[in-house]
Amino acid sequence: MEKNTEEVRDEKGRIIRGVAQDTNKHGTAGRPTKMTDLVVKKLEEAFAFGCTDEEACYYGEITKQTLYNYQEKNPDFVDRKESLKQRPILLARQEVINGLKGNPELALKFLERKKKDEFSLRSEVTGRDGESLVGVSFIEEEE
Repeated sequence: MEKNTEEVRDEKGRIIRGVAQDTNKHGTAGRPTKMTDLVVKKLEEAFAFGCTDEEACYYGEITKQTLYNYQEKNPDFVDRKESLKQRPILLARQEVINGLKGNPELALKFLERKKKDEFSLRSEVTGRDGESLVGVSFIEEEE
């Protein structure tokens, strides 16, 4: 932003007062942006914690619309935001993998979720690959 000085002169051409006004790149005055370097840094910090847009905006003290307007003008920020949101998931994965050694219970839980076909304790109520069990009858034994 530049300072644009508006001069007011009297009838003899002397300057009466000078009014300094902020101008944008088009030479017109406008509202200053709320997206300062500090706000962008706060947003990035919040996204790195896995925050939603709403939570990050609250932390950065801006509205969601301000964020969306900024993203529209800065499409690279959208990619950065999405990358930062993945950070907590990566950290959690690292912790799980690092915790497997020497912890057989955790290792089994990991396998139950990652290799369900081999290690899951869940019973299938569908056919193989999720097929329907139509035509299969269950017979109850009477006592």
